[in-house]
Amino acid sequence: MSEHDAKPDPPLTPEQAMRVSRLKQEDLWEIDRVLLAQSAPAWRKVARIVETTIGELSERFPNIPDVYYAQRVRRLVAVGELESQGNLEYMRYGEVRLPTK
Repeated sequence: MSEHDAKPDPPLTPEQAMRVSRLKQEDLWEIDRVLLAQSAPAWRKVARIVETTIGELSERFPNIPDVYYAQRVRRLVAVGELESQGNLEYMRYGEVRLPTK
């Protein structure tokens, strides 16, 4: 299946959005910290980073969907904490890396 056949990552459902809205600022910093820790100077698929981050944080933040972690990755790209290539709207096709200084 190519990117053209796939659908972009779905938006949060109302129930998921409600769960995410309960996260505190400190929680968001922790999620971002782990996402960055799973990143590297070499390109990595967003799906891989999201999956390993969920594995690390699932007990602390149960029931937070993968698409939310992918949204956090896109935010980290937007603020310059990560570089990207590919389409980040598709977690399986987008890649990120730590910025090369």
